[in-house]
Amino acid sequence: MPAPADLIRKIRRIEISTRRAVQDTLAGGYHSVFKGRGMAFSEVRPYQPGDEIRSIDWNVTARMDAPFVKVFAEERELTALIAVDRSASQEAGIAAQAKSEVAAEIAGLLVFSALENGDRAGLLLFTDRTERYVPPRRGRKHGLRLITDTLAFEPKGRGTDLAGAVRHLTRAQRKRAVVFLLSDFLVRESAWAETENALAVASRRHDLVPVVLSDPLEDALPGSTLTGLWPVVDSESGTTVLVDFSDRKTRDAYANAARDMRERRDKLFRKLKLDAVRVHPGDDYVAPLAALFRARARRRSA
Repeated sequence: MPAPADLIRKIRRIEISTRRAVQDTLAGGYHSVFKGRGMAFSEVRPYQPGDEIRSIDWNVTARMDAPFVKVFAEERELTALIAVDRSASQEAGIAAQAKSEVAAEIAGLLVFSALENGDRAGLLLFTDRTERYVPPRRGRKHGLRLITDTLAFEPKGRGTDLAGAVRHLTRAQRKRAVVFLLSDFLVRESAWAETENALAVASRRHDLVPVVLSDPLEDALPGSTLTGLWPVVDSESGTTVLVDFSDRKTRDAYANAARDMRERRDKLFRKLKLDAVRVHPGDDYVAPLAALFRARARRRSA
């Protein structure tokens, strides 16, 4: 955990940078894509000539012995939930910036996008268990709390239970929400079917947006400057194996396995019609989010 002074500086830097990005780049896109997600029941009133027959409330009509219709209003309030993977793999990699820190900055961007729009924002931190759930609320103080939790929270677990986290969100948030799921999506083979099912259920109930955080090490082993046998530690299980970085077959097998995992993940996103954002540490993460918002806005207006 960062020292208090360092933590305060990081929180302040994230607040300033994300607020600027929201105001300059994202606010309009966020508003056009995620506002007005549906119609909510408002009241009943007596039937008037020209009203849709389908809007008649038959229960009220029977009680009042006269026709009444349901009146609906567009839902303007949005709930944004940001689910952040805090497993040990978020600290692993060869990039200068850890995935966990990038996730905190993106979470800040999304939180302030919601709050700037007058919406509610909530947070879920997860590993192989649900570590912390902060129900959605409004306000700057609440937003700063979410960023502080994302940066400073010390998780108890090391593994990843993506399916469990998604199921928790589905249970905790009954009303439709926009759910941003920030993770590297490194799912073990034995848990893949369960994860696929949980994402499918969540995508039917909520507007689910995967944000994939990936380190270059997840695509290929480090360059040819590393030769011979090196100990490689699985950050989540703690298991250590010796890997021969000089062996071409080993390097190819690693790259092929990484490609297969990416393709399976992307195939699932396409199947569920999810708009995914992909971010590498060190890259500009505002641009791909803005591009997502613009693409969705174009589809909604088409």
